[in-house]
Amino acid sequence: MTKKEKAAEVVRILREHYPDTCSLVAQKDYELLFATRLSAQCTDARVNLVTRELYSRFPTLEALAAADLEELCRIVKPCGLFRTKANDIKNASVMLLERFGGKVPDTMEALLSLPGIGRKTANLILSDIYGQPAIVADTHCIRISGKLGLTPKDCGNDPYKVEMALKKVVEPNEQASLCHRFVHFGRDICTARNPQCGICPLKRLCDDAKHRESAR
Repeated sequence: MTKKEKAAEVVRILREHYPDTCSLVAQKDYELLFATRLSAQCTDARVNLVTRELYSRFPTLEALAAADLEELCRIVKPCGLFRTKANDIKNASVMLLERFGGKVPDTMEALLSLPGIGRKTANLILSDIYGQPAIVADTHCIRISGKLGLTPKDCGNDPYKVEMALKKVVEPNEQASLCHRFVHFGRDICTARNPQCGICPLKRLCDDAKHRESAR
């Protein structure tokens, strides 16, 4: 089985078990942008609690741009790295208003010009807001694709290398959906600390599971 064939089978199986939905709650383009920024080293569940207060207190991009930095810090503190994240949100809000007419841009280059925005966040925006093919190489995607053998071992935990490798084997129209399903699957079964291989629907396709069994 080639990697492309394996990827197609992984897509098929996960489609049967998990929804194509983002775990972050957002109603506006910039809300998803900032929620993803807050999710760095933080759970999506906690981010959703924080953004509920954040967007209630500052309901517009203009309000975020004019927000008191210390109040922003207080609100986003539960997400960790709060001062950096608060600064990024405030400065990015100003930039979105001044340079992009209050609209989150639709190109990788423009997104990466925003404070605190890396490829993971940019790819999520490109896929979920603009419907473009994109690989969101978060911790779940990196871990699971490596275990399955969809990415070469020399990719390691490098998000960019994993992104480029998966783009070669996953059909463009399935890329974003697969990444969403990896998140659900990674929380449900293929957890980092205690993967439940015994009930895993992908076990027969998993290189890591095969290595474990052969080592017994």
